[in-house]
Amino acid sequence: MIRQEDVYKIGETGKPHGVKGELSFMFDDDVFDRVDAPYLVLAIDGILVPFFMEEYRFKGRSTALVKFCDIDTKEQAAALTGCSVFFPKSLSDRDENEITWDEIKGFMLIDNNIYNKEIGTITSVDDSTANVLFEVKTPLGDNILIPAAEEFIQNMDTEKKIITVSLPEGLLDLDD
Repeated sequence: MIRQEDVYKIGETGKPHGVKGELSFMFDDDVFDRVDAPYLVLAIDGILVPFFMEEYRFKGRSTALVKFCDIDTKEQAAALTGCSVFFPKSLSDRDENEITWDEIKGFMLIDNNIYNKEIGTITSVDDSTANVLFEVKTPLGDNILIPAAEEFIQNMDTEKKIITVSLPEGLLDLDD
């Protein structure tokens, strides 16, 4: 059984391509090509399932067309549309201390400028623009955005799932 802590998210499946079971795959990390991996892991109804790749070809900088073994029709490929795609950490070429934006979800964000004040829990990371933002749920239940700028991050404890930041004075008071 594949566990969530043994993989990290690298992309998402798109629509079928053609009629022979090929599927588009939008990825953030091309690790599957760099390490010549035999399979990818798809999340299907909350279960992590390995799918062995028969072949793939790049369609752009962040899209590939992938053909999985035993997925031979457009209908079979369509059933895999919209699945999150994960890669096994054990096959990865990344440093074991590296962490992806997806893996940061659930981390506690602490501001050390205000006596280690708990800002909240990171619920997602918006990296769709040049300025990456942590989406944080505060202890009061509010949702706020905090810049994920390198100069603000003081420490990251991956075991305790805590990120300590030093935010500019007044940043947390912008809504007041």
